[in-house]
Amino acid sequence: MSPRSARANEEMREQSRERILAAALEVFTEKGYHNATISDITARAGVSRGLITYYFPGKQILVDHLLDRYIDSVTAILDVTGTPDERLAAIIDGVLLTVAQTLPVQRMTLSLVIHPSTHPLFAQAEARKEEQVAGLEDGLRDLFAARGADDPALEEVMFRSVLEGVIFKAAVYQDDYPLERVRRRLHAMYGLPAPESALIQDDPPPVGRMRAAKAGE
Repeated sequence: MSPRSARANEEMREQSRERILAAALEVFTEKGYHNATISDITARAGVSRGLITYYFPGKQILVDHLLDRYIDSVTAILDVTGTPDERLAAIIDGVLLTVAQTLPVQRMTLSLVIHPSTHPLFAQAEARKEEQVAGLEDGLRDLFAARGADDPALEEVMFRSVLEGVIFKAAVYQDDYPLERVRRRLHAMYGLPAPESALIQDDPPPVGRMRAAKAGE
């Protein structure tokens, strides 16, 4: 039997890393950063303790990787082309589609960002990624300036606040949250053409009284 190729070995290592990161995200969300242990993550990932410590020698390294990945995904939203209106529409659609497709991950990552035990680590991650974060801010401000905004900096802050609020609500209320209707409302709010077709839900739920699901439901 021939030895595995270097590419196959690299794929196996990447799969192991992803399994560990996914397990760590779940455990940190459920138990909090300080109460979670490497043993908890080992059991959840189904790998040896030695493998975890080989890739991530400590809990903080795991959280750092998770938060760095979150910031990378956020700052990537500017990677679209077209006119200012086309770019803004693509950013809205890209963010909301990502939320719809990765809602459990978004919910767990949000808990790391806002929890008192891990928020300082998020602040450190923002500092590490300062160039990317500033690039996102400046890119959005340039976009709103190109659309004729009187205060592009304020528009950038408001735009991100609206999107982050949508992500928070979708994470809390899940299937009851009318994400497709919110998408269309965002297009209208920013004076963009109405979407020609559904992106997220062909038959979105009507806007009702949202309530968080009870445990076990």
